[in-house]
Amino acid sequence: MTRILVVDDSAVDRRLVGAVLEQNDEWTIDFAKTGREALEKIEENYPDAIVADLQMPEMNGLELVKVITRRVPVIPVILITSCGSEEVAIAALKAGASSYSPKTAIQKDLMPNLTTILSVATEQRKQERVLMRRTQHSMSFVLENDNSLIGPLVEMLQSQLKDWDEADRLRIGIALDESFVNAMYHGNLEVGSDLRQEDERQYYELIEKRCKEPPYCDRRIKVEASFGTDWMRVSVHDEGPGFDPTSLPDPTDPANLERVSGRGLLLIQTFMDKVEFNEQGNRITLFKKFGTPEAS
Repeated sequence: MTRILVVDDSAVDRRLVGAVLEQNDEWTIDFAKTGREALEKIEENYPDAIVADLQMPEMNGLELVKVITRRVPVIPVILITSCGSEEVAIAALKAGASSYSPKTAIQKDLMPNLTTILSVATEQRKQERVLMRRTQHSMSFVLENDNSLIGPLVEMLQSQLKDWDEADRLRIGIALDESFVNAMYHGNLEVGSDLRQEDERQYYELIEKRCKEPPYCDRRIKVEASFGTDWMRVSVHDEGPGFDPTSLPDPTDPANLERVSGRGLLLIQTFMDKVEFNEQGNRITLFKKFGTPEAS
């Protein structure tokens, strides 16, 4: 049976909404008088969907949506709106609510609206069940020299690590960001990190200039990412001339810790379990296993 939780402080409106929803004999309807009571019921037994009045004392519909989105985002929430609550309704939709039905149109609108939302949510849950059983998958990207692509790509790769510790996800994100920046700036655009140490303004001016002139602007970054049940591997390959990996200074040497130019490599090597370069020096491969401490 599909379980719907109706949240409304008004007994009259609870009966009205309940009567509409009970027309579907495959749905079981439960009720909560307040947002806090709704959260208690959710803890006891997750409903398939929530229908909540937007305007309630103590915890209104917007506040309830924010908590549910944070705790159990898989539960869709449909809001019952009334005249004068338009701005709050929009805020609730932005915060994570799935849809809304005007109180004046409950009889005609709520059932088909909820049916549609449940159908979408059911398919999403089916996909999640399949994805939970995925043992390995790979992703490939080709990036032009546009630093605005780095942040979204890092976030996309981090999103594949759903069961990982939040601190690990953050550190992995930093290592990936540094790897992409190195491939773009130092690899494809051939702008040395020493210049940043000497003159940061000139460093970024040269980056901007080379993004527009060949052969630098025609080069691309190839990213190959693989994920297993408890590991991840990301390879970042630029089209620059490369360098001799054996010539890299030791980033942990106290003499190099004060240099901005060595920080990226230090972070990458510290946050990942294994870091490897190809012989040409234009590809770096990062490996991390779930739950392992950072490399010393």
